[in-house]
Amino acid sequence: MKNSLKILFVCLFLVSCQQKITTEDIQKLNGYWEIEKVTFDEGEDKEYKMNENFDYFKIANNEGIRRKVRPQFNGTFLFNEDYENVKVRFDKDHVYLDYSTPYAKWTEELLKLTDESMLIKNDQNKEYEYKKAGPINLSGEDEAAQKTK
Repeated sequence: MKNSLKILFVCLFLVSCQQKITTEDIQKLNGYWEIEKVTFDEGEDKEYKMNENFDYFKIANNEGIRRKVRPQFNGTFLFNEDYENVKVRFDKDHVYLDYSTPYAKWTEELLKLTDESMLIKNDQNKEYEYKKAGPINLSGEDEAAQKTK
């Protein structure tokens, strides 16, 4: 009986720790995001060491755009005129990103969103782990080391 109570307590604790995304959290989407890893439906992972393209989100009042951008060595990003319209939709305990272009419509589920990371699942059950992108540093030194020079 004691073991059952311990297991129940641990399960309740884990469920309560799961992040719930709120409307206030959506502003964290804004900015540049780099894919770190894709987890496929079969459980396989593909890690990305470096990406040619990042995703740029600009969302206000649960609507906005997502566009593919290409980072440059000077810390800026190149982009073209193509983008996807995005609407953020809350449905019970789930948050969805509804995309549309003149050619297609699709939905992804936003599973996790923090200041530094994001997890999105598409309709093929692929999970995309993103990290917030910053300026590109090719020197191999971190910012603190550069300031001490």
